[in-house]
Amino acid sequence: MTTIDQIIAEKIGSWQIGEWPIGNFVLCVIALLLSAFLCGVIGFEREVRGRAAGLRTHILVGLGSCIIMIISIYGFPNIKVDGQVLNRDVARLAASVVTGVGFLGAGAIIHRHDGIRGLTTAATIWLVMAIGLACGSMNFILAVLGTIIVLIFLTVFKKFESKIAKNSPTIVLHSEIGKPTISRILEVAKDSFCKVEDIRSELVDGSIEVIFRATGNSDTFKIEEFMGKLETIDGVKDVLCDALDEKVSQELDAYESAENYRLEFMDPQTAIRKNRSVSQSPYNGLMFEREARILEMLIAEGLL
Repeated sequence: MTTIDQIIAEKIGSWQIGEWPIGNFVLCVIALLLSAFLCGVIGFEREVRGRAAGLRTHILVGLGSCIIMIISIYGFPNIKVDGQVLNRDVARLAASVVTGVGFLGAGAIIHRHDGIRGLTTAATIWLVMAIGLACGSMNFILAVLGTIIVLIFLTVFKKFESKIAKNSPTIVLHSEIGKPTISRILEVAKDSFCKVEDIRSELVDGSIEVIFRATGNSDTFKIEEFMGKLETIDGVKDVLCDALDEKVSQELDAYESAENYRLEFMDPQTAIRKNRSVSQSPYNGLMFEREARILEMLIAEGLL
C-alpha cells in the first residue's frame, strides 16, 4: 500500500537539475529542518515550564535521530555478491536509537524525597526521537500529526489534570513550632477517609511548613471538609491547597521549575540570584532560601 508520504518522497526524489539528481538532497534538507522545527516546538513547551530538558535538548535529540535515519537509508551502498544485490535492514540503526534515547530519557527522571519528577519530560525526549526518525524516513505527515497530538496532550490536557487533582490535591500547611502537627494531620486524614502521601516538613520563617498529598475516593473524600478540619488543628496558621487555589498551584509549579533549574546551575552566584528571585513569592517557604545561604557561606570561605 502506497502512503501519501511515499508519494511526496517519490515526487521530490525525482527532481533533477540537468544531469544532477538533487531530489534526495532536497528531501534530506526538508527532513532536517522539519525535525528541528517540530522537536523545537515540543522543547519550547518544556522550556517554558522550566523542565530539566528544554528546547536545545529536544532539538538535538530529534536532529540526531533524523540524521541517523538518513544515514541508515542513504549512507551505505548496496552490496553485490555474484551479480546479485543483497538486501539490508535499514531499520537496524533506528532500533539502536530507540534503545539509546531511552537511557537519555532516564537521565531526566529525578527521584527526590518528595517523589519522582521528570517522567513527562523523559517521555517527550523519547517522542522527539520518534519524530526525528519519522522525518528521517521521509514520513513528514506522520511527524506533523504526531507533534500536534503531543502538544494537545501537553497543553490542553493540563486543564483536565487540575480537575482530577481534586481527588489527589497537594496541601501546604503552616503551624506553630512545638505542636504535634503531623500526628494530628494523620488523625484528621483517617477521619476524612483519605491517605497522606509524600509528606515532608521544614522550618520556615519561625513556623513549621508541611507539604503533603492527600488521596481518597471521590465518593467519600471531600477536599473542602478535609481543609476545614485541618484549619481547626491546634497551632495551625493557614492551609493552602492547589486544587482549590490557582495561585497555590502556580507556586507549586514554580517550586518544581526553580528546583529543576537549580539542579542545572554550575555557577553558584547564578543559583543564589535564581533562589532569591523565586523566593520573593508570598509562599516563599516553598523556595530555596536555605540553599542560597549555604552557597553564600561556601563562597565567603573560598570553597567555591
